[in-house]
Amino acid sequence: MVLGSNIAVITSIVLYLALMVVIGVVYSKKNNSVGDFYLGGRKLGPLVTAMSAEASDMSSYLLMGLPGLAYFCGLAEVGWTAIGLAAGTYLNFLLVAQRLRRYTAKLGAITLPDYFSKRFNDQRALRLLAALVIIIFFVPYTASGFAACGKLFSNLFGWDYMTTMIVSAVIIVLYTTMGGFLAASFTDLIQSIVMTVALLIVLGFGIRSAGGWSAVVENAKSIPGYLNLNQSVTINSAKVSSFGFIPVVSTLAWGLGYFGMPHILLRFMAIEDDKKLKVSRRIASTWVVISMGVAILIGIVGFAASNAGAITLFENGSDSEAVIVHLAQLLSQRGTGAALIAGLIIAGILASTMSTADSQLLAASSSVSEDIAHNVLGLKLSNKTTMLLARLTVVVISAIAIFLAQDPGSSIFGIVSFAWAGFGAAFGPVVLVSLFWKRANKQGALAGMFVGGAVVFLWKYLVRPIGGAWDIYELLPAFLCATIAIFVVSLLTAKPEKEIAEVFDEVHNMK
Repeated sequence: MVLGSNIAVITSIVLYLALMVVIGVVYSKKNNSVGDFYLGGRKLGPLVTAMSAEASDMSSYLLMGLPGLAYFCGLAEVGWTAIGLAAGTYLNFLLVAQRLRRYTAKLGAITLPDYFSKRFNDQRALRLLAALVIIIFFVPYTASGFAACGKLFSNLFGWDYMTTMIVSAVIIVLYTTMGGFLAASFTDLIQSIVMTVALLIVLGFGIRSAGGWSAVVENAKSIPGYLNLNQSVTINSAKVSSFGFIPVVSTLAWGLGYFGMPHILLRFMAIEDDKKLKVSRRIASTWVVISMGVAILIGIVGFAASNAGAITLFENGSDSEAVIVHLAQLLSQRGTGAALIAGLIIAGILASTMSTADSQLLAASSSVSEDIAHNVLGLKLSNKTTMLLARLTVVVISAIAIFLAQDPGSSIFGIVSFAWAGFGAAFGPVVLVSLFWKRANKQGALAGMFVGGAVVFLWKYLVRPIGGAWDIYELLPAFLCATIAIFVVSLLTAKPEKEIAEVFDEVHNMK
């Protein structure tokens, strides 16, 4: 980039980041209790609920992971993944949202481990295990977001990866520790708008840079299997393989992850009126379909732009995740106005990262300060001390995430997929069963949570490398094993106490 373009791009980014910090300062005055800090006093409206849920869901893999995968591998894997995610979004709002909101309000639960503990009347073991699962999987998930920020500025300006990653992390930590859940949710709404605008601008400019839509289509057709949902290919290899039943089911399984995502489920718990969740469902489902569709198109368009000589041709999947960055860089060279727009696109990439990282930090912080320190260890802390501990926890977790994100060559999509599987398998079956099966007990919930998390690791590192029929996304077998464990162990142990069954019936009968 030339100096003038750099200044214009940086100006847009700085203004955006300053706005995020201002929001954090404004909402810091509304955190009067730990419940406000972690759940916003259950005051979210339907629009903020929908868009903050989706913005916190669609992390850097929306603007970097999905386009990069589409660019390098064509339509099959990314297409079926998007279909699974779209279906999962809709079903999560349809099956889980309203019932979880009612159940947590009835029990007075403000975190997911808190809900599990009160739902199954288990004060320590279940809460501790749930909190540990959140810490184990959220730290690398947050690290992937920080890594995306480092990659972004390194690719765009040639700045040092570690320095820019740390600066980005500090800003996220700053507005999150000040404003808590309300700040994270409201900034997520703004970030979802910025992300949408960025996607649409990049798509239009990318098509133009590639030589028009017909050139994009012809370029994609030049690679056998590139646009085929049933064939797997990479652009630097002439080898085309079948993308059959097993890989299709494996990628569709991404949708199962939604049932166990703490940072998304918290949005359901925080809405002011559970009857408004129907509106939220429609907004969220529409946005997620459109945004993922555009992101995939950008990957395909970016490949055409590379072959047209407009941007560089990427040689591996990790590098291709920067396709939007390179298109924005190209746009910035078209004058000051275009550079300001390019800065908005970069802000959109930051938005996709920040909107997830802030929610993850809050969820992980709540697990340490509220679930472990207060409820498991029994520390008697004042409200002010508890708030201080919550904020310090955000800082510590961020520092660990920065340490884990030191390698700029790591794949954002790969890191996110593993953490997604961990939450989906450890929490998803427990959430569903807790809401729909009265006979489930704490022993079953513990077994399901442990089995789900353990199978993710075992399948990822021991079974999946075997290949062939065993090459299945770890979320699917882990989710199934966890579900079976819940049912088997619950049926082999005592029925839940009468009080638990009565609360279940009361929530079930609410209208």
